[in-house]
Amino acid sequence: MENIKKSVFKIITASGTGSGFAVSGHNHVITNYHVVKGEKIVAVEDYKRDRFVANVVMVNPEVDLAFLYIDGFENTQTDISLQEEIIIVNTQRIFINGYPFGMPYTITEGIVSSVSQPMGSRNYIQTDAAVNPGNSGGPMLNEAGVLVGVTTSKFNNADNVGFGIKHSDVIKELTDYSLLQNTAAAFSVKCNSCDNYTYQESEFCANCGNTMDISIWEEFEKSHFAQFVEGALTDLGINPVLGRAGRDYWQFHQGSALIRIFVFKRDYLVATSPMNNLPKQNIQELLTHLLEKNVEPYYLGIHENQIYISYRVHLSDIFTDHAETIKENLKNLALKADDLDNFFADTFGCEMSIESKEA
Repeated sequence: MENIKKSVFKIITASGTGSGFAVSGHNHVITNYHVVKGEKIVAVEDYKRDRFVANVVMVNPEVDLAFLYIDGFENTQTDISLQEEIIIVNTQRIFINGYPFGMPYTITEGIVSSVSQPMGSRNYIQTDAAVNPGNSGGPMLNEAGVLVGVTTSKFNNADNVGFGIKHSDVIKELTDYSLLQNTAAAFSVKCNSCDNYTYQESEFCANCGNTMDISIWEEFEKSHFAQFVEGALTDLGINPVLGRAGRDYWQFHQGSALIRIFVFKRDYLVATSPMNNLPKQNIQELLTHLLEKNVEPYYLGIHENQIYISYRVHLSDIFTDHAETIKENLKNLALKADDLDNFFADTFGCEMSIESKEA
């Protein structure tokens, strides 16, 4: 199971995070529709924390599946396979792979509690394996790395009750979509009445006239605050899609430094970076440096043995004549953090923080 993580991805949108995966023989990343609902472009992060822009190219809300296309991505190495005739039985071992709560890649183990649990108009695989927010869209696998299902939900206020979309549903969606041509990055909605795809916003299927939910085409509307912050990221040369980590929250690496931008107590815009751990020796010299060196408009601090650089302004300030200065300060904090973490490592022997990314 060790190489499975190379084929399992974190899906990051302006609303939150989920999981996705690639299977042998297919280049698209598979996830739940509800993970990417309201988005046509999302970020996909691999186990090494590298991020890629992905276009949402197929959604089937009824089945709760979506396919993502990453330009240039070729799925040449994967240990996740599809077997149409796979035998699934109650009590067999099952493994949930994904990124619960947006954490790093995680595997949980359980058993199949029901091979065909009816809910609504569909049947699902039920498991007692731990399923948490963020696992949605990730693969349910057997011990051989064969897809059993796609994690989709769990009951609230219930332990050991998780559900997955059947592997046969995934195979059908992949088979149907593979019949299309020249659809590399076009957003399409599948009609479950006739299995055809509609590309233009419409209340009816272009092929059979079946009623469609027009809200499927609606995209998440960014707040003024989000537009302001993402303008700063654009100035920094970062695709805003790759910086998103949830609603009005951004997290990305500038060089080796992790940068976080978020709202604090609904009043303040905060940008911060956990740069280095405190050294084992010569700490007095470092503390003197932190107290004496001026890094305005930023400030240096220590929290739980980590050195931070931070910046904070009131949200109302982004509506004033100081807006462009604030935007410039956000950009420069990222650059400053990337310089300072190397300085503290070279000068005071401070190890990089666990959040840092290797060059």
